[in-house]
Amino acid sequence: MNRMELDDDRPDPEALLEVARAEEAKAKRGELKIFFGAAPGVGKTYAMLEAAQRARAEGIDVVVGVVETHGRSETAALLEGLERLPLRTIEYRGKALQEFDLEAALARRPELLLVDELAHTNVPGSQHRKRWQDVDLLLSSGVDIYTTLNVQHLESLNDVVAQITWIRVRETIPDAVFDRADDVELCDLPADELLDRLNEGKVYLPEQARHATEAFFRKGNLLALRELALRRMAQRVDSDVQAYRRAHGISTTWAMSERILVCIGPSPNGPRLVRAAARMAAGLRAEWIALHVETPRLALMRAAGGGTLAETIRLAESLGAEVVNISGEPIGERILEFARARNVTRLVVGKPSQPRWRELLAGSVLDTLVRGSGVIDVHVISGDEGPLARRSMLRPMTPRRARPITYAWAAGSVAGVTGLCTLLYSYIDMSDIIMLYLLVIMMTAARFGRGPSMLAAVLSVASFDFCFVPPFYDFAVADARYMLTFGVMLTVGIVISGLTERVRMQAEAARGREQRTAILYSLSRELAQLRHKNSIGTSAARHVAELAGGRVVVLIAGPDDSLTPLQGTDVDLVADPLEQAAARHALERGPAGAGTDTLSAAKALYVPLQAVGRTIGVLGVTTGDPVRLRHLAEQELLAAMSGQVALALHRVLLAQEAQQAELRARTEELRGALLSSVSHDLRTPLTAISTAASVLGQAGPIADEKRREFANSIYEEALGLGRLVTNLLHMTRLETQGVALRREWTPLEDPIGAALTRLERALAGHVVNVSLAPDLPPVLLDEVLFEHLMLNLLENAAKYTPPGSAIDVSARVEGAAVVIAVADRGDGIPAGQEDRIFEKYFRVDGARQGGFGLGLAICRAIAVAHGGTITAANRPQGGAIFRVTLPIGEETQAGIPSAQEATA
Repeated sequence: MNRMELDDDRPDPEALLEVARAEEAKAKRGELKIFFGAAPGVGKTYAMLEAAQRARAEGIDVVVGVVETHGRSETAALLEGLERLPLRTIEYRGKALQEFDLEAALARRPELLLVDELAHTNVPGSQHRKRWQDVDLLLSSGVDIYTTLNVQHLESLNDVVAQITWIRVRETIPDAVFDRADDVELCDLPADELLDRLNEGKVYLPEQARHATEAFFRKGNLLALRELALRRMAQRVDSDVQAYRRAHGISTTWAMSERILVCIGPSPNGPRLVRAAARMAAGLRAEWIALHVETPRLALMRAAGGGTLAETIRLAESLGAEVVNISGEPIGERILEFARARNVTRLVVGKPSQPRWRELLAGSVLDTLVRGSGVIDVHVISGDEGPLARRSMLRPMTPRRARPITYAWAAGSVAGVTGLCTLLYSYIDMSDIIMLYLLVIMMTAARFGRGPSMLAAVLSVASFDFCFVPPFYDFAVADARYMLTFGVMLTVGIVISGLTERVRMQAEAARGREQRTAILYSLSRELAQLRHKNSIGTSAARHVAELAGGRVVVLIAGPDDSLTPLQGTDVDLVADPLEQAAARHALERGPAGAGTDTLSAAKALYVPLQAVGRTIGVLGVTTGDPVRLRHLAEQELLAAMSGQVALALHRVLLAQEAQQAELRARTEELRGALLSSVSHDLRTPLTAISTAASVLGQAGPIADEKRREFANSIYEEALGLGRLVTNLLHMTRLETQGVALRREWTPLEDPIGAALTRLERALAGHVVNVSLAPDLPPVLLDEVLFEHLMLNLLENAAKYTPPGSAIDVSARVEGAAVVIAVADRGDGIPAGQEDRIFEKYFRVDGARQGGFGLGLAICRAIAVAHGGTITAANRPQGGAIFRVTLPIGEETQAGIPSAQEATA
């Protein structure tokens, strides 16, 4: 083996560094081993306990966190000698339930912990919702875990299991948890043997076993689940093999199982290759991949040509292939590198589609694959030999045709250099003349492409021979050594032409990629700043319309899978039933409409907007060029743009869902506060009323003074209870339909005086000082509502101030407004809560008096409805002061705002 071969077999340093980093991170976590099976009863828990006993015999600290024996005596016997953590008792809906104690496990931190049933859902009130989350936390703490899992609990197989068994499994784990496991041991039993165990009562109790046999444990179900488990285990083993190959830098193919790679490109024979590979994969029951290698030349052809490659890719996807697109040159070497990396065993390629002379000059991809394939089998599939295919094979693979004027420029440039060299012939050397001709060839290639540069090379050799090689002005050559000069000059000219053409094509391909990147960057930057669905739709419509040159509509999926077009997009585009059907198909099954094989008569192409595994809606787009949407470049860019739009819409929907969740949580909090208030503030007056009424209803004489005292108590408590109910009714009306104002020009003395009169008993223990400015004008207000505002303010002052203290009520004119103030000498308002006391159901911490916390919220709502404000502050001498500011003589809004607006 030579030095080059040794270098090629060495592991990639970057790959080794990545493996080292992964091993370092892995060393900090505990190891997870999963005992995996197809169904309950195959022996997962039994195998786990046997492994635990072996570990215990080796001196490892083994602790049982939770193990479900399901009454199996042989399983319970394996628990002997193992330390067991006590289970945690959680009260839920009046029942005491036993659950795995995560805190105890973290405190104990054994070397190995047994946690049965990885997909188990924890009882509400636990730290995590799922048991696999408990396990993940333990692993991050460095604890090794043994656990068990059935195949039906894998999230990716949930729908498949439901179709087979007609039972929807609710307890699932993400597949990533299974894939991250350090070791997976398959516990397998034939279906008949498992059914025998079930009938013998070794899986469930007899009654449960009979029901299970009729439902889940049918033989057909068990066979299907067993196949799923074996296939999933095979995928797991294959992933382990690939990881081992990467870690050890192994590039040779290991033919453990068949894997087919079909090479596709912009050839009309692509569908034939794909169908042949699909038949081969079906016969071998093998995984297969469709690979496209993009070069600068192919990128330009793809951008300017038809949609042959796009149709081939769609066909491969529909037949179940994994489609991969890579870039680089040379094509043959890139294909072999990918095939070795993916452990491919068979290559499927088409026969060469270019003339033999071109292969001799540029090299043959097929020859490279055959010579470098090693142990990989290469299958060469014949193509269509019809006239259309032959014309396609003979067509030059150039990104664009040169115009006749460019050939004229090439000939003129050679003629110009020839004339210049003729004038300077006596002053320059022969090598200088050759260099000037090569310069013309290079400039022609850079400016006009390969065809004109080839013409310039031929004309340069002919001109050099005719004008500067003896005999002059004749194509005859006196010295045969000049023949080598002509050959070298022509060869160098052709090579320079090819290299310059390649650089130009690479630059054009890079420019195209840059344009696509710029479009995506502009769209993503603009979408990142938007926070509303309609604005996102407008932005998406503008950018996609610039790409496609047509009409664009964005439709959002509703809760019932209805599609609603966003404002700012072309809503009229989906007015036609055919367009609606195409959009519906795109939402449910994938792209449809123009340029596809589904409802192709539709005007627009409809693609689903998918983000994080969720279909948000549909993007519809038309274009003036019917073929444009069939180009792979435009489809890839459209897919990338639709992904950006989907992510932006998903972000908005998540924000809305979070807001709704917060609102629901807030509602629950308010409901709890309301119930708490009701339990206290309604029970207290009702208790007083019922006690007084009971005494009055007793037989025997009662003194008149005592009778009046009990009657007054009933009256006062009933009034207080009535005010509480009135506040509740007012707040309910404010939160729902609002209250219409009946405004009239009213002197402030009237509502203030009425409120003082109604609260005469509540204010009897206080000194009330009323100071109304003599120049108070009438105010346009609803007298009944404003009286209720004053009632709440005065009652609040009486409730939170000590008996005998003074309450000051004042009103004066300040500018264009009237300010009404209610001040007391109580404990004041805690710092920072001056504004919060106006929120619904909010009560000051440590308040001596009860209440719903609605009175001040209603005051703010009434004040705002009148176009005014209400504020609260602490007085310098102690106590609190509430100020209500109302405009004088200005029209205010016609109704009371919602509670959210009033308490904002």
